[in-house]
Amino acid sequence: MFVSQQQEQQQQQQRQDAVDAAITSRHAIRAFLPDPIARADIERLLEVAARAPSGTNTQPWKVYVLTGDSKTRLSDAILAAHQDPTLSAQHSEEYAYYPREWVSPYVDRRRKVGWDLYALLGLTRDNKAGMAAQHGRNYRFFDAPVGFIFTIDRVMEQGSWLDYGMFLQSIMIAARGRGLDTCPQAAFTQYHKIIEQHLALPPGEMVVCGMALGYADPDKIENTLVTAREPVSGFARYFD
Repeated sequence: MFVSQQQEQQQQQQRQDAVDAAITSRHAIRAFLPDPIARADIERLLEVAARAPSGTNTQPWKVYVLTGDSKTRLSDAILAAHQDPTLSAQHSEEYAYYPREWVSPYVDRRRKVGWDLYALLGLTRDNKAGMAAQHGRNYRFFDAPVGFIFTIDRVMEQGSWLDYGMFLQSIMIAARGRGLDTCPQAAFTQYHKIIEQHLALPPGEMVVCGMALGYADPDKIENTLVTAREPVSGFARYFD
């Protein structure tokens, strides 16, 4: 079938627009509808994301997919610890996701997204209980029908973690292409011991993060939060 140069350009523009839309429309969703996702659709999503690049094709990602009762049991166990100050104090992150010493502009961006979210939810700075409850919703995967727990073999080094980030991004973009939404969640790392027990993880595996997957609830105000991004001029330098 003959395709004219104009048709080819139109097709290329459509492909570009679709990819750009999937990337730019992605943002963290913190309230999901209960609508289930078919296992075949989850399988295909992960199959597509597995085309993410990795150094020498090591493919360091491992994925645990939680739905139904298995997701509820893990959430209940984590929340039981999270809501008990004595038990919560016994759990800590296995790796440092954030800087040990915060400096500008990173601390400013962190504070802004936190207070912007709490403002949407009507939570003031003195409402510690309300903020804690909102944080606790992480461990319900924000009511998404699907929860992912991602792990990596402990023998892998920093380069494989870079590869892992590309895999996670691929999942989130592939989800958007299917009309689905996600929320990547580092909050799970604090309770890695509970996760290890419930998923029977081998000693050689380390929890990287969690992620919620489902359809965004359009009626929840927290889903209107879209974080600001620096202009290209703020982070890129050109050398001719």
